[in-house]
Amino acid sequence: MTNLFDLAGKVAIVTGSSRGIGKATAEALAEHGAEVVISSRKQYVCDQVAAAINEEHGESRAIAIAASISDKAALQNLVDETRARLGHIDILVCNAASNPYYGPMAGISDDQFRKILDNNVLANHWLIAMAAPEMLERGEGSIIIVSSVGGLTSSTTIGAYNVSKAADFQLARNLAAEFGPKGVRVNCIAPGLVRTDFAKALWEDPETLKAVTRGTPLRRIGEPHEIAGAAVYLASPASTFMTGQIMVVDGGSTIGIGL
Repeated sequence: MTNLFDLAGKVAIVTGSSRGIGKATAEALAEHGAEVVISSRKQYVCDQVAAAINEEHGESRAIAIAASISDKAALQNLVDETRARLGHIDILVCNAASNPYYGPMAGISDDQFRKILDNNVLANHWLIAMAAPEMLERGEGSIIIVSSVGGLTSSTTIGAYNVSKAADFQLARNLAAEFGPKGVRVNCIAPGLVRTDFAKALWEDPETLKAVTRGTPLRRIGEPHEIAGAAVYLASPASTFMTGQIMVVDGGSTIGIGL
């Protein structure tokens, strides 16, 4: 059964992997045998994460290539440099995202809305278009978009972010239909609220946290490592018949609790 999750010989790019869900995902992929590319905006932070993974495994299991998801040329360099240094790309995890606005949608500026859509949707489209051709040529590969349960629900404070995450679901479905005949799979993970710096505004206040978890069956928020297992599954041979899907990992928050 362990072979179902064996990623030995595979190369994975994980964006936004210097902290939070991305970091936990990169660590989990490396634990299962993959070579991982750590990528976020700051090179020195990426270097630190890659060094820690290599020290953990006693061998070169990770490299660091900084790239801002808002910079198309930087994303192309990320893909090109990965191929030059590791030879190929088998797994792409589009995890990095941004949310510069917290409040009702009536108050969001055009620039803020554009940044959300550019970084959370368009950047994923760019990166997938850059990495997918070699997967399609080989006839195998796994592309994972880290979306959010926000794309399945509503919000009075992160509405624009939720719009972008719903768009990611459709991006995955469209690409799954296009890439499927060539054996390349595209899926989404939809985490609930997770204890990351990115989501701190939603959990650091005790009253907000209480309100958020009241309707969650597990009565708590998630931890980054609890999302990483879903990424390992979607990247591995265990999920080779799964594509175009949304994998919800939210402690049950989206089912609600009836009377």
